[in-house]
Amino acid sequence: MTELLLRDDQDGVAWLTLNRPLARNALSAPLMTALEAALDAIEADPAIRVMVIAGAGPAFCAGHDLREVQGLGPAGLAALFAQCSRLMQRVTTLRVPVIARVHGIATAAGCQLVATCDLAIAASTARFATPGVNIGLFCSTPMVALSRAVGRKAAMEMLLTGDMLDATRAAALGLVNHAVPDAELDGAVRSLAQRIAARSPAAVRIGKPAFYQQADLPLAEAYALAAAAMVRNMAEADAAEGIDAFLARRTPAWGG
Repeated sequence: MTELLLRDDQDGVAWLTLNRPLARNALSAPLMTALEAALDAIEADPAIRVMVIAGAGPAFCAGHDLREVQGLGPAGLAALFAQCSRLMQRVTTLRVPVIARVHGIATAAGCQLVATCDLAIAASTARFATPGVNIGLFCSTPMVALSRAVGRKAAMEMLLTGDMLDATRAAALGLVNHAVPDAELDGAVRSLAQRIAARSPAAVRIGKPAFYQQADLPLAEAYALAAAAMVRNMAEADAAEGIDAFLARRTPAWGG
């Protein structure tokens, strides 16, 4: 049986590849289970500093597997969407930054996955949509991540029309960080991942959760949380090393 998910570690970067190319990497329950297990393994692996999610074949991810969804009753559907919600939240809470490498299409829950990742780089020919409304299924769970990535009006337009966005528009809206020529996609993702991997693991480990926690707080509470994160960060050996290296004009030697 073909592995549903492939992992390749390169210089502190874990590359996970969704491997259902004939199904456009649709997020079946077994694939989501494999992803959850891989995220747990990466969380526990101190050698990994960045994670990349990619798709095999002609597409990044076409969302949920409609053949699987069609055969489920209410209890099965509730379990499937609960699993998907748990997976998306796990990406956000993972201690390392997660980059989506997007080519082909990223639709419905595939678009949700792009919006959920901390960063995303798309090939210039990539396309994005939440097209559930076209088949009578409003993309309600994808809208959670989408509305937090692109803003309400842009999200509502995508959700209400189901229209495809090109990569340039997706970048302008903030759904992806950059749209690059197809031939440059791997290089751009690798360059971004390596730049992040070269930073202090302790700073990233403290900073990533603080970013998401403060984003939904009132201003005063957000500053209080951020100040507490700074205090924790300053107590780390990496902070002392980084400041000393900066003042001495040398390259810092980060800890774990």
